[in-house]
Amino acid sequence: MTSRNTWAIIAVGVALCLPLAACKDAKTQQENVQLKAQVAQLQKDNGQAVNDLEAMTADRDDLKKENEQLTAEIKALKSKSSKKKSASHKHHRT
Repeated sequence: MTSRNTWAIIAVGVALCLPLAACKDAKTQQENVQLKAQVAQLQKDNGQAVNDLEAMTADRDDLKKENEQLTAEIKALKSKSSKKKSASHKHHRT
């Protein structure tokens, strides 16, 4: 009799645990789906960030070249104006 009761208790325990295990599996599966969606969004965001970085790097390089050209123009203009000033401001002693 006790062995039948023991088996009955075990069977009831197993029967009660199966829905709980299935519920945990469903919850875990739902979490996995959410995590996969988050990973996909992060990968998309990362790809966009890489594209933005490449565009900004190209813009920076263009601005650097333009800055170098403008700096060279300023130096050329300064040297021309300083030559004119030095030639016109000479004082002659008599």
